[in-house]
Amino acid sequence: MTRYDTFVEDDTVYVGSDDGPIPIGPLVDIVETVGGPAWKITYTAAEKRRYPDMETDDEGLVVDVVDMLNAMTHSEQFVETLAAHPTTVPEADTISPRAGLFVGKLLENLETGVS
Repeated sequence: MTRYDTFVEDDTVYVGSDDGPIPIGPLVDIVETVGGPAWKITYTAAEKRRYPDMETDDEGLVVDVVDMLNAMTHSEQFVETLAAHPTTVPEADTISPRAGLFVGKLLENLETGVS
């Protein structure tokens, strides 16, 4: 199964594909959308009660968002879906639909880790 890398070039985030790099959006916009360049790992009291055997040794660690972004790889299906989304930023938004889809996956990885 082919996986496609994420990379940053000239302050723009790209995802690789068989047809060449797919531009996602400006790095600064993506980092700002997830809340800044650092992500602190936290667990709520409810999560700890619900999953008492959950490993929480990483609580309090700070993850570099750009490092996480660069560690992400993507399935062919996700890459095709990214490519199909527009890159134009709607008037009422701050990022494009393509960047929004990518940010959603980045947030998921920040919250759960890269598998």
